[in-house]
Amino acid sequence: MDTQLIRVGRYILVILLADLVISCSNRQTSVDMTPPIADKKPKELTIHNDTRIDDYFWLKDRDNPEVIDYLKAENEYTDAIMKDTEKLQEKLYNEIIGRIKQTDESVPYRNRGYYYYTRFEEGKEYPIFCRKKGSMDAEEEVLLNVNEMAEDYDYFQVAGFTISPDNMKIAYGVDTISRRKYTVYFKDLATGEIYPDAIPLTTGGAFWANDNKTVFYTQKDDETLRPQKIFRHVLGTPVESDVLIFHEEDETYSTYVYKTKSEQYMMIVSSSTLSDEYKFLNADDPMGEFTVMQPRERNLEYSVDHYKDKFYIVTNLEAKNFRLMETPVSNPGKENWKEVIAHRDDVYLDDIEIFAEFLVVEERKDGLNQLRIIRWDDGTEHYLDFGEEDYVASASTNPEFESKWLRYNYSSLTTPSSVYDYNMETQEKKLLKQQEVVGDFDPSNYEAKRLYAPAGDGVKIPISLVYRKGTSLDGSNPLLLYGYGSYGHTIDPYFNSVRLSLLDRGFVYAIAHIRGSQIYGRQWYEDGKLYKKMNTFTDFNACAEYLIELKYTNKDKLFAQGGSAGGLLMGAIVNLRPDLYKGIIANVPFVDVVTTMLDEDIPLTTSEYDEWGNPNEKGYYEYMLSYSPYDNVEAKDYPAMLVTTGLHDSQVQYWEPAKWVAKLRDMKTDNNILLLHTNMEAGHGGASGRFERYRETAMEYAFMFKLLGIKK
Repeated sequence: MDTQLIRVGRYILVILLADLVISCSNRQTSVDMTPPIADKKPKELTIHNDTRIDDYFWLKDRDNPEVIDYLKAENEYTDAIMKDTEKLQEKLYNEIIGRIKQTDESVPYRNRGYYYYTRFEEGKEYPIFCRKKGSMDAEEEVLLNVNEMAEDYDYFQVAGFTISPDNMKIAYGVDTISRRKYTVYFKDLATGEIYPDAIPLTTGGAFWANDNKTVFYTQKDDETLRPQKIFRHVLGTPVESDVLIFHEEDETYSTYVYKTKSEQYMMIVSSSTLSDEYKFLNADDPMGEFTVMQPRERNLEYSVDHYKDKFYIVTNLEAKNFRLMETPVSNPGKENWKEVIAHRDDVYLDDIEIFAEFLVVEERKDGLNQLRIIRWDDGTEHYLDFGEEDYVASASTNPEFESKWLRYNYSSLTTPSSVYDYNMETQEKKLLKQQEVVGDFDPSNYEAKRLYAPAGDGVKIPISLVYRKGTSLDGSNPLLLYGYGSYGHTIDPYFNSVRLSLLDRGFVYAIAHIRGSQIYGRQWYEDGKLYKKMNTFTDFNACAEYLIELKYTNKDKLFAQGGSAGGLLMGAIVNLRPDLYKGIIANVPFVDVVTTMLDEDIPLTTSEYDEWGNPNEKGYYEYMLSYSPYDNVEAKDYPAMLVTTGLHDSQVQYWEPAKWVAKLRDMKTDNNILLLHTNMEAGHGGASGRFERYRETAMEYAFMFKLLGIKK
């Protein structure tokens, strides 16, 4: 190993042997183990007359063998520290996948006379996409067997498959690197032939015009991965001759193409955090010109669907929580938008699903999903009743206009994922499938609650939690608190059989619905972004304190976990209150905020100025610098930490967690475990396949169990 990279003997990390109990002082004592120590190669980063010294900037060079050696050394160190848990990890892995029904099949959905479904075979990692014509009693037609396609690859992902209007061809995207650079392929479903047309560097989807030979697709920038160009391709012609339809030159926007549910229009959308612009083209005229619906305006967001001679628009125009408008296809500008559903201060309008006789509206009120059914002819309406105080519900796959049946998904912390059909006319409800949890699982053995933690400014922060009945809620329980809190994305209280490995060992599992999400509508999101981002972090710590106060856990048994922007959350909360937590699990964490947001050549930077701020402006620079986890590492005690990343991550580059761990090793004053695990074959989503990803979950659980002295 290069001695310029790993300086052996700089300091000794003291760890606990597997056969010793954890000391009451929360310090581990055991044999000597030497962690990897990254060289310091100071680099000055100056802006706004402020200079930061980044000792580990060099880790950004993916092509430098020293960087790869360092990541491998960290993996070897993690393996060594966790070696005493190998048998437990294997047990946990088998326990987790043992709850998953090996041979399984999705609920079929009907489209253009075919029933489409996905099935899995025992022992296989990947799905098999299938259909049957006319009836589920018909002969099965395999569209794509991903197990066969993935045989020669360490990573394999299929995305965005679409069927031509004549049902005879399929387009699908393949990523074999985990950088989300998909190559689109085409297959003749009658002959099984794969067309020579192969379109690289796409978002994964290609959408068919109604002539069954023309598709539109989105190309990414090779470096930033920003979806930036829309092309038209005619099947059987050279990809090099594809026609550029639209180039989104504004680097703060991304662009995509899709086809409306009515199959009458191709839509191009350009979208930034705070603004959208749509263009449309009749799908019967693929060689025609796209028409701008409503030109982009700062702070004007809208999304579009089509029905009969109108477009239906969900928009924030004079409506913070969004409202529904309609406009004629012939003249769709906002001056002709007519209100269908008004804005409400206490209800967030999330999405719509259009049927011939009914409009389905997805809303969120009091932090809960709602499905609202409205008749087109007379405006009568009703809501579905779900009967639980904390749950998740959303419209599922509903491709057919004429159906009276709404397909929807339902779940809660104690109710496995369920698929229902609901007759919007008679209000009959059919449970089509509930996720089968293999083994002795009984939902009545578990209890879910919603609590409300007081934040420092008096705002009540919702917490969803679940535990096994009979658990002694006297402060002695371990608890895992999960959070995200960015982009308006809400972590809903859905069921996950993986968590049973925690709950059945006495853990409480909790989700902190902090500001930056959208659980209470748009204002909840805006109160956790830009100059209010600190609310996200202090909200999470307030939830942790409240759970301790109510004796759901104590500081010596409280763990926190988050990934991506939730990894930023982990870095910020541990800088603010390291004393609150026994351990931290940070997955693909976005921790080098300022440096990343100053680098316009890497993915997601320019498109996210409206989320984090643009540090080229001094005010945002100073505010971001005040919470950026990497920039705020201090010489103090930190809890035990497990940090994970993927070498090919397309969203949070591997060097952010690598630099963070290197700096923590250099500065922290404790002897607590600090581990970095890099998946050398995967990206942001981890390993591909149905089961392999759970090996990392088993490692994360074993990390917590090791700290608690749980050995089985």
